[in-house]
Amino acid sequence: MSTTTVGRLTLRPLDPAADAELLHRWVTDPKAAFWLMQDAKPEDVEREYTAIAAHPHHDAFLGLHDGEPTFLMERYDPAHVELVGLYEPEPGDIGMHFLTAPSGTRIPGFTRAVITAVMEHLFADPSVRRVVVEPDVRNTAVHALNEAVGFVPEREIDKPEKRALLSFCTREQFEKATGRSAAA
Repeated sequence: MSTTTVGRLTLRPLDPAADAELLHRWVTDPKAAFWLMQDAKPEDVEREYTAIAAHPHHDAFLGLHDGEPTFLMERYDPAHVELVGLYEPEPGDIGMHFLTAPSGTRIPGFTRAVITAVMEHLFADPSVRRVVVEPDVRNTAVHALNEAVGFVPEREIDKPEKRALLSFCTREQFEKATGRSAAA
């Protein structure tokens, strides 16, 4: 849980069946183009998140803002999911994706507060030493957010679905960038 200037942000495990309709609205919104699910049907979304829930190295969480669903976070082990063969994982690496829900209400600083809360959640696990991300190289908005919380780009990589910017953030980089403790 993280209380921020935008309100209280919490995470709970995603329930693929119960949350699929909500997630479908989010991932098919034009603002979620980089999520690569624009043409998904509700059953496709449920199937995808059921597979993630069943995977031993990948899981998903629904993020709540003051108790209301407003963001999605996926956590994965890059030695087994997403980045296999694309870089040499180190002990303590954890991969992450996040998506804020489309909203007609703009809350200044909200997305930055979300990524900060996501990073705090990941670093709450004492075994996590470094967070790995691989956003689309064209997604300049997320590159700026990543940099704001301490990510350092390493190089571009080719994934089957996109050209990605492989970036890393250690606990120390997160603390220096945000002034927040990443202590487990």
